[in-house]
Amino acid sequence: MTPELFLAFATFAFVSSATPGPNNMMLLASGANFGMRRTVPHMLGVGIGFSVMILGLGLGLVALFERFPVAYDVLKGIAVIYMLWLAWKIAHASAPDSARAGGKPFTFFQAAGFQWVNPKAWAMALTALTAYAPGQTLAAVGLVALIFGAINLPTVAVWALLGREMRRFLTNPRRLTVFNWTMAAALLASLWPVLFA
Repeated sequence: MTPELFLAFATFAFVSSATPGPNNMMLLASGANFGMRRTVPHMLGVGIGFSVMILGLGLGLVALFERFPVAYDVLKGIAVIYMLWLAWKIAHASAPDSARAGGKPFTFFQAAGFQWVNPKAWAMALTALTAYAPGQTLAAVGLVALIFGAINLPTVAVWALLGREMRRFLTNPRRLTVFNWTMAAALLASLWPVLFA
């Protein structure tokens, strides 16, 4: 990867990781509802899971979806249903204090698995592979996955930190309800490109 291509890719990775999307909305809500420490497995699942997704796609899954387009449609349907369920869970999350007792944040494996039904993750991964992994050789795909992971993880951590800082503001049940429903609506809004593209 030339220095110019690296700079362009790093910029793409940062902007696409930092902008709102399903992962960032859920990390913001998790940081607010569970705190930073309990959200760390979720963050790691996003960063590492996304890098694994890039590797998987780059090493052959894209060809599978091109050969069997119905598989992509099935995956899209599963993604929509799953994100509707997640929006409902976020909208009905407990207050920060009660979350310690009864609620559970995403685990590492849940967050890693979520990447496969996250429409924004698919768009990011496919764009990265198409534009920045010339020839899609193992080395090029591995480099794209590594660089994306290195940029993605600290970027998504900022969203969880933002959520944690909002905890004091969200001790009021009314404000928490408004926050959770807003996060649920933002997650649903991220489905717009999937449903109407």
